[in-house]
Amino acid sequence: MGGGGERKIGEHPETGEPILLKSGRYGPYVSSGEKNASLLKEHSPETLTLADALKVLSLPRLVGKDPDGVDIFAGPGRYGPYVRRGEDTRSLVDEEQIFTVTLDEALALLAAPKSRQRRAPLPPLREMGDDPITEKPMVIKDGRFGPYVTDGETNASLRRGQTIEGLSVEEASEMLAEKRAAGPSEPRKKATKAAAKKAAPAKKTTTAKKATAKKTTAKATAAKAAPKKAAPKKATAAKKAAPKNA
Repeated sequence: MGGGGERKIGEHPETGEPILLKSGRYGPYVSSGEKNASLLKEHSPETLTLADALKVLSLPRLVGKDPDGVDIFAGPGRYGPYVRRGEDTRSLVDEEQIFTVTLDEALALLAAPKSRQRRAPLPPLREMGDDPITEKPMVIKDGRFGPYVTDGETNASLRRGQTIEGLSVEEASEMLAEKRAAGPSEPRKKATKAAAKKAAPAKKTTTAKKATAKKTTAKATAAKAAPKKAAPKKATAAKKAAPKNA
């Protein structure tokens, strides 16, 4: 790709718009007009042809309609190739089946209950060789958030601008070393629960302070409302002075 991270593959024969090969967060993809499409596993950014680009831009493929007239599509997804009718989906065996599955086969898949069994792990997108630091074999796999490099213990996502085929062994080794140095991140849920437990006693203390303040205010109010009593010493002095005046 060029310095701007784009490469022109050709022009769309139907619209005349340019078809560009770009690199995104989830890996390389082609773009033409408002349509974007990720590359399939069989495609390589370095060897992508105009026919390959048109192939992925045509997806999802309309397989046909069910007896009620609802469209059934086949296409690639984040979790693998699928057939879809409305919101109902079923997995396909591989990406090649996207282009070969028939209407009858799609209807049979959609009629069957969804399998709860886990799918077999997909093969790596690329084998990188041994890590120069740890001597562990490195591979690039396709994950939920895009391609990542792993040595079986440490994972590091490919960064913007990096491609599956263009990533060097040195870059992959450096990414894994940085990830190991950063260490595992602590789960957020545990930290939130611990913070909530620490905050609980503070609420009780605040409530106790409010109750004490209310009692103090009540006592002060009662003291102000009570009548004042005359001092006994002044009254005794008045009685002693009475005979002298007579």
